Amino acid sequence: MRGLDGLKILILTGRTINQGCGKEIGKTSKEYVESVAICEMNEKDMKNLKIQDGDRVKVTTKFGSIILTAKKSRRIRSPGTAFIPYGPWANYVMGSATDGTGMPLLKGVPAHVEPTDEKVSTIRDLIDSITV
Repeated sequence: MRGLDGLKILILTGRTINQGCGKEIGKTSKEYVESVAICEMNEKDMKNLKIQDGDRVKVTTKFGSIILTAKKSRRIRSPGTAFIPYGPWANYVMGSATDGTGMPLLKGVPAHVEPTDEKVSTIRDLIDSITV
């Protein structure tokens, strides 16, 4: 659903081959950042936002906001859904409450996505924003 300056979507998270390989190289490596600091989106949603593959988006949930690189997804077939690979960027906008299960909700979290010219958040940005 298109908002005044973006889209309302549901965020899914999960593992990817690239995320796993990047993690083995190192979480501060360029390969890791390029594999997890992304938001895979349906092509129709990208057109509605007037963005292209490689543009940046701001993803906001009730838990926080993060800047990611938008990627045209082969796995997201339905508009209104986006995918963020497991990692610090996904964790930043997902809740930590487990409701007694030991596992936080990592699927179907409502979010707002909008185009931005801001740079992709670095791991240092994330750490600095949560430390006092």
